[in-house]
Amino acid sequence: MSESTPTLQTLAGRCPAFEILRPPVQTLPIVFSSPHSGRVYPRAFMESAKLSADAIRRSEDLFVDQLFDFVPSLGAPLLFARFPRAFLDVNREPYELDPKMFDADLPGFANVASVRVAGGLGTIPRIVAEKEEIYRGRLSVAEGLDRIETIYKPYHASLEALLRETRERFGMALLLDCHSMPSTVRALPGGRRPDIVVGDRFGTSASGRMVAQVVTSLARLGYDVTRNKPYAGGYITERYGSPATGIHAIQIEINRGLYADEQRYVPTHMFDAVRGDLCAFVTELAAAIGADFGYAAAAE
Repeated sequence: MSESTPTLQTLAGRCPAFEILRPPVQTLPIVFSSPHSGRVYPRAFMESAKLSADAIRRSEDLFVDQLFDFVPSLGAPLLFARFPRAFLDVNREPYELDPKMFDADLPGFANVASVRVAGGLGTIPRIVAEKEEIYRGRLSVAEGLDRIETIYKPYHASLEALLRETRERFGMALLLDCHSMPSTVRALPGGRRPDIVVGDRFGTSASGRMVAQVVTSLARLGYDVTRNKPYAGGYITERYGSPATGIHAIQIEINRGLYADEQRYVPTHMFDAVRGDLCAFVTELAAAIGADFGYAAAAE
């Protein structure tokens, strides 16, 4: 990370707001991001919250950054948030803000009428996953905008740079935006609750062949995989997925019940097995993309 990386002020001191794990040399045309696995809670944020420390963690994508921390050893970078989703959600437009949360009028460019704002899950969330209100009182507009300027925008600038560098090096780039979903995810018809959901914004954010390979590789490992239901991909997938310009974006949602205790916020004995499966998946995916797109020649 550069010296300009934003920091969080926590009870234990200061730490980077996000980090990039890079391989010594990038050999895969894949960029991994984990925008919701942050678990470093700013001190002022916790002081303004009315929820307990455990309750406020319900929005975390538990340990997703650790599930994918092997990717630099395979030749790909991993960008991951250390700030929590309950504090700031970078998988939203930059200014999806709920006017009821603030003590003064928001700027005219704020998107105050989106479906996500109405549900309490805008750029600065009003609730955690169990629909519990986060804050005791209203936030200042200045504070809200400061989070966007100092953390949101640098996070996206870093992601954009990784994708641009990757495309320049290989002639293409694949963004895998990595998330987790609760084991109580709403059931599909017939009561099915998938292990993994692959989202491509209903065929718009990535090559169909690439998405099919992701689904096939994960299913071959024994996982129940669905495509776009119930999650088709969020703002990051929509914003960066541009197959016509050589950038493909796919969202992956992993059922937390496969690898974590969702009540105690700890990994289970299955964590290493799931992580190993994901390593096998990335290895197979990289080989398949190389065969289809010929990126290996472009990397030399």
